[in-house]
Amino acid sequence: MANGAEHVSVAVVGAGFAGIGLGVRLREAGFEDFVILERAGELGGTWRANTYPGCACDVPSMLYSYSFAPNSEWSRRYGTQPEILDYLRRVAAKFVVPQHIRYDTELREASWDDARGHWRISTSQGSMTADVLVSAIGPFSEAQIPELPGIENFTGAQFHSLHWDHGHDLTGARVAVIGTGASAVQFIPEIQPKVGQLTVFQRSAPWIVPRLDWATSDLERSVLRRMPLVGKAVRGAYFAAIEGFGLVGFVDKRFRHPYEALGRLQLRRQVRDRRLRERLTPDYMIGCKRAIFSDAYYPALTQPNVEVVTSRIVAVGPRSICTDDGVEHEVDTIIWGTGFGVPPQVFDRVRGSDGRSMGELYRERPQSYLGTTVTGFPNFFTTLGPFGAAGNQSAIFMIEAQVRYIVDALKTMRDNGLRRIEVRPEAQQAFLLEMDARSRDTVWVTGNCRSYYQTADGTGNAGLYPNWSFEYARRTSRFDEDAYLTSEVRG
Repeated sequence: MANGAEHVSVAVVGAGFAGIGLGVRLREAGFEDFVILERAGELGGTWRANTYPGCACDVPSMLYSYSFAPNSEWSRRYGTQPEILDYLRRVAAKFVVPQHIRYDTELREASWDDARGHWRISTSQGSMTADVLVSAIGPFSEAQIPELPGIENFTGAQFHSLHWDHGHDLTGARVAVIGTGASAVQFIPEIQPKVGQLTVFQRSAPWIVPRLDWATSDLERSVLRRMPLVGKAVRGAYFAAIEGFGLVGFVDKRFRHPYEALGRLQLRRQVRDRRLRERLTPDYMIGCKRAIFSDAYYPALTQPNVEVVTSRIVAVGPRSICTDDGVEHEVDTIIWGTGFGVPPQVFDRVRGSDGRSMGELYRERPQSYLGTTVTGFPNFFTTLGPFGAAGNQSAIFMIEAQVRYIVDALKTMRDNGLRRIEVRPEAQQAFLLEMDARSRDTVWVTGNCRSYYQTADGTGNAGLYPNWSFEYARRTSRFDEDAYLTSEVRG
């Protein structure tokens, strides 16, 4: 106890894939004195929060799963939200992680106490202190809704895809979908047959490539169940195929042409109307924004009750949306498919040794060392932090690499009697210069588009790792203590 507050060795924020993975590896390494703070009443992170119709993963589930917990029972090539959430629950239970989770406990503030050498943490359930703080918060955890003129006067229903209103009946309704990102591409085909009129407001056309999803057969599942090596081979094949997207992202933009040809073929094959096809043709390089896998999106947009609007929204009325071409579109319901806030607002609540928050630093310049530690934030780690996410690999692969690094760091602290570690400013600066140099001519920065892959001014890489993910896994395979300032436990 410190001043009456509970004290733990490690406090982890978030019980999604990263938090559960950390819990598993911490227990395996002999750590028992840790808690996982989860603001919701259940684990699962983004796979608990997103329940919109058609919600599924865009990475094959044989790869979008823990390497230490393979699953042979996926019903489809791409796991659906209920299946992925059930998988996470089963993994957490198998490795006895739930006993460490504090549900309905939202982080309100965390600040480093340099004098005492620990984190002071305020939550919705009270205060505590921790030797080490780990952010396992996903980048897509907070809905982003643009401030459109007149939106406060809209009298119909409205909700973001992250907070889907399942009690609201869309049957026969005039529905507006604002945004055409990955979530919208999944739920639009699901709601199109139910609504009376669907108006899709598109700011920029996404690149759509074939999804090639299918239901797995009893035979496939039986082979995977009885022959684990086959599962490893399939996982490896998916890894190699997705890793290949790095050719477009950071090797040479000319590698984009086969992928763009595939996208154009998909559009031409599924959309016969020339004018609609022109509106749905992207005007930027593939990879500059997230490419989306779908076989159902384009056919939904060709239906008679669907209109794709590319004019800019200028105002919202009580039951309408007005665009800059002078058209007033009558709608009963607005569904926001406008993505997520990056960085998440919770980063504004984490303050380092100089009092500045993680959010302030990110907006100034996305910065970290290996996407896991940040100068000025002692005894603090992140998963999928700046330059710790990959545009060409499953997020779970990157998370597992970071979890290994973090747990190895904690073991080093424990075994060597260290009370404080902080990445050296020169180590972080060298890493950032490397990231800047490797990002200079990538499709993310020069691809003629604006996306969350870019910094606010559109001139820099906002945090994707501009190299192969297997190279990242190699350099995070062990904690490199030489890159850190350390101090030992006082006698």
